[in-house]
Amino acid sequence: MHAIIETGGKQYKVAAGDTIFVEKLDAEAGTSYTFNKVIALLHGEEATFGKPLVDGATVSATIEGDGKAKKVIIYKYKAKKGFHKKKGHRQPFTRVKIDTINA
Repeated sequence: MHAIIETGGKQYKVAAGDTIFVEKLDAEAGTSYTFNKVIALLHGEEATFGKPLVDGATVSATIEGDGKAKKVIIYKYKAKKGFHKKKGHRQPFTRVKIDTINA
């Protein structure tokens, strides 16, 4: 069984036992977390799509920890003007292990 969930403005296709990296959540490592925004449930040939969400469906997960992604370098310059600007960014994320999909 698979589910399509929404969190952090993005959609993820998950199954029980999967580990995914989502936008940073306000939860501590080792605690359980419930995703309420379930867009679709996929079970073999059957599929249930919500309008916009599937009623009563949730996905239970365990928070494994937080981290930061690899650094992205932002470099700006203007030709022939001597203007150079360099900046880096590391996006924070939360690592989540999917436990069960509750239909």
